[in-house]
Amino acid sequence: MTNENKIRVLFLCTHNQARSQMAEGILRHLGKARYEVYSAGNELASDVHPLAIKTLANMGIDISNHYPKHLNQFLDQEFDYIITTCDRIKESCPAFPGDPERIHWSLSDPASVEGSEEEKQAVFNDLAVELGTRIRMLMQLHRFK
Repeated sequence: MTNENKIRVLFLCTHNQARSQMAEGILRHLGKARYEVYSAGNELASDVHPLAIKTLANMGIDISNHYPKHLNQFLDQEFDYIITTCDRIKESCPAFPGDPERIHWSLSDPASVEGSEEEKQAVFNDLAVELGTRIRMLMQLHRFK
């Protein structure tokens, strides 16, 4: 499949630390060669959250080489979908070239959860399940366009 035929998706969240990174990893894994997937944010964390990496590793998805990226590096690119994964970035999401379909998923930041390691891991696990469900639905909907 050539790059022109791939469905281009950009996931955005404020820090590009957990939600958008996990979404990118899950869609790359599920979508295989059909999708060209990126993630970014506008107030970057220093690293991808370790529990995001661990959670997806437990699902057989390796995002250990991912790093936070600023959305400015994508502003001149066309995407089929721009998916915001937090309310804060939805409010400040800039315009992108072309006519991308904008989708908003209001997801809580798992990195902000306090509690035991088990409680934190459970929140990341729940997020991975929710993202997987939403991404599978998106993939199904796109097949009928």
